[in-house]
Amino acid sequence: MSSSLDLLLVLLLLLLFLFVAQTQALLKPKNSNFSAIYVFGDSTVDPGNNNHIDTIFRSNFPPYGRDFPNQLPTGRFSDGRIPTDFIASYLGIKDYVPPYLDKSLSLEDLMTGVSFASAGSGYDPLTATLSNVIQMPTQLEYFKEYKTKIANSIGTNRTEDHIQNSIVVISCGTNDFVVNYFALPIRRQKYTTSASYQQFLLQNLREMIQGLWDLGIRRFAVTGLPPMGCLPEVITAGYEFLHFLHRDCVATYSLAAREYNKQLQDELVDIQNSMAFHSGIFVYGDIYTPLADMIQNPQNYGFEETSRGCCGSGLIEASFTCGPNTLVCPDATKYVFWDAVHPTERAYYFVTNSLHRIIDSFVKHLP
Repeated sequence: MSSSLDLLLVLLLLLLFLFVAQTQALLKPKNSNFSAIYVFGDSTVDPGNNNHIDTIFRSNFPPYGRDFPNQLPTGRFSDGRIPTDFIASYLGIKDYVPPYLDKSLSLEDLMTGVSFASAGSGYDPLTATLSNVIQMPTQLEYFKEYKTKIANSIGTNRTEDHIQNSIVVISCGTNDFVVNYFALPIRRQKYTTSASYQQFLLQNLREMIQGLWDLGIRRFAVTGLPPMGCLPEVITAGYEFLHFLHRDCVATYSLAAREYNKQLQDELVDIQNSMAFHSGIFVYGDIYTPLADMIQNPQNYGFEETSRGCCGSGLIEASFTCGPNTLVCPDATKYVFWDAVHPTERAYYFVTNSLHRIIDSFVKHLP
């Protein structure tokens, strides 16, 4: 009888050891200095959250995902991977960042990081309302829910350590201008200048950062805006006919992006220097410069088409207008844009490569 109890005790101790070892392994992924990557924002970093909400702004159907493994249309707004997939892979965390709302995710999937982003969202709550997608404050609430789930699995103390050793990527803002401020008169009635609207957006971003800080996040990478006037859809809808005819970038939009990016950089420096965030790391991700260079010097990257998307005519198609019956170009690697709004996987690859220096800065500041 005693030997049986001893054997049972040994088995229980062994199971306990294996459980602890497994959860310890999950706390820090292989080959990574970071425990996890968490993502917030819009379609540039949404891997499929919109698949799980009631909105028409989805991409979980062909031809999206044509160059993704197994040609799988995951809900990513591209022919393949999106920037945060490349970033997570570069950091050695995982190859693909999944959507938080996917209920089939394992504990390991959750532990190593998820995206809370929603295509069509913005810093302005009205922007998300227009598309019936997930507002940024709701994305923050999902992160709170996520943290509770993890704590229930590995305990509160380990969860706090896990969160503090993670990295957050925030990519947002384009929809606020393209879908909202420049397209509709509502916000322009209150914010009569683009600069005043930009300050409104940055205040909302600061509140988002504060919310994440309160939940334990200490490393933030915030991307700026792309050359919005060069998006094929914006060129097509340009105020001047010559923009459409010659496919020139619309200067007003790109100027607004540059002005916003300057204010965003100043805001992040101010946050970094404030006593309230003294132990954090806040870096700016410049996506404007690499995309503008691809558009101006496509031959340096192997591109041939810079003002049209690969999907359909490339002038207006995006989301549900780029569907299973839409003709697509034979080789997306020759195109900067996949649809009339979103870059191709190849363009995203070059953008992410340009960010390696700032990503490396996180590693240098690790304790």
